[in-house]
Amino acid sequence: MLDRRTLISAAAAAAATRAGAQTPAGLSFGPAEPFDFEGLSTLAKTLAAKPYEAAPRVAPDILQKIDYETHGKIRYRPDKALFADGPGQYPATFFHLGQYFQKPVRMHVVANGSARELLYSPDLFDMPADSIARKLPPNAGFAGFRFQESRDGHIGREGKPLDWRRNDWVAFLGASYFRAIGELFQYGLSARGVAVDPAVGGVSEEFPDFTHFYIETPKDGDASMVVYALLDGPSLCGAFKFTMTRGKGVVMEIEKRLHLRRSVQRFGIAPLTSMFWYSETMKPTAVDWRPEVHDSDGLAIWTGGGERIWRPLNNPQRTVASAFADENPRGFGLLQRDRQVGHYLDGVAYERRPSLWVEPLEGWGKGAVQLIEIPTDDEIHDNIVALWRPDEPAQAGSSAAFRYRLHWLADEPYPTKLARCVATRLGNGGQPGQPRPKGVRKFMVEFLGGPLETIPFGVRPEAVLWASRGAFSYVFTEAVPDDVPGHWRAQFDLTVEGSEPVEMRLFLKTGDTVLTESWLYQYHPF
Repeated sequence: MLDRRTLISAAAAAAATRAGAQTPAGLSFGPAEPFDFEGLSTLAKTLAAKPYEAAPRVAPDILQKIDYETHGKIRYRPDKALFADGPGQYPATFFHLGQYFQKPVRMHVVANGSARELLYSPDLFDMPADSIARKLPPNAGFAGFRFQESRDGHIGREGKPLDWRRNDWVAFLGASYFRAIGELFQYGLSARGVAVDPAVGGVSEEFPDFTHFYIETPKDGDASMVVYALLDGPSLCGAFKFTMTRGKGVVMEIEKRLHLRRSVQRFGIAPLTSMFWYSETMKPTAVDWRPEVHDSDGLAIWTGGGERIWRPLNNPQRTVASAFADENPRGFGLLQRDRQVGHYLDGVAYERRPSLWVEPLEGWGKGAVQLIEIPTDDEIHDNIVALWRPDEPAQAGSSAAFRYRLHWLADEPYPTKLARCVATRLGNGGQPGQPRPKGVRKFMVEFLGGPLETIPFGVRPEAVLWASRGAFSYVFTEAVPDDVPGHWRAQFDLTVEGSEPVEMRLFLKTGDTVLTESWLYQYHPF
């Protein structure tokens, strides 16, 4: 189980104290060293050929005392931001180490083919005079970094310029985790550099760390920020290049080169991590006062063959891994489709959480989009993982390179023209006024938009259903009685015995014309 607030590890490698020149902003740097992405890639390959050595942690007795409350009182000073006085639009600020982020990360600034390490000092942070953090040794390191909004004033939801000192748009913090705001100005789910054996029976999941970041000095007017990273862990080492653009949301172009020290059973490329507690589909009685609680409500897939798939998320009773085999997928993502405030009634703005779409930039070959769903009884846990797993085994000594884009938006960047699934509802099977039979569940699956908006009056779409086991009954479609054009639902009962999951598929059509994306669902009888 991943605890979104406490379990995420920070990056490794202690930073050695170096003398450096002071800058006008009060930042200190180490000596310049040659740097480019090819050199970083060569370093990653060289390190992968050697046994893994975890860097020592800095003053763990002190870091253990920088708890949640203490850490919250330590804030990076905006006047000490990297690029605060230019060049470029987006200043960078840094996170302090603490109880939940104990592995220091070495930060570097790249300019003219050279990199210089940014040295830690408590003077870079506002903190109470008696803060235990002041007892850390010189150049203890940082936990991570973030880019602030444009100094020219990115326009917020209210149509007013955002204060860059108070608003950031991307953050790297903990192991290889990073996240960005979407076009609705809200953080939510996270991405990771790589996933190593998540939810593999008898094997502990590994969380490699970004140990070094190299932030490229932008030029005035640059629309993108470029960051390089070195990833290291017991099973692999890798080099990353992030080109990040702040537009209506955030788009990241990622190139990564990975080298394996040892074999990995579930090798996850472009892993996404989110939270799903419950939705309108099925909610235990009085588990919480809110109607829904989730950062994402479904997995969307655009297959290499062109099929559009929507798989609503589950909070199962046991950990479940599902695989959707494909070849050269066009994209996949964890989306938050439900944007109605009244469906959440919570001030933490679940209705504004970003959707995150993965767009491969070259053929990824054969493999599978895999979805891992882990039981949770609270919203503090990230219990959903989606990733691409190549068919080719991830063997010790092998290497792999991938390029893709991450789109942090409100919706998919390339939406289908078909009607989309907007709700999945479950209830007791049978008919009103009659005894409800055991082992029968009723499903209401709603679709909206696309060709459903132009169906001639009197024409009723046909529901095309399939299940891995069980029998269907009372199958019919009808327009949802809400006066919203193109809003239809399919209703059916499923009779099934036993407790093993049932895989289901549904779409609507008229004649030979497909009207909707394919709804896939894993039903867990109870």
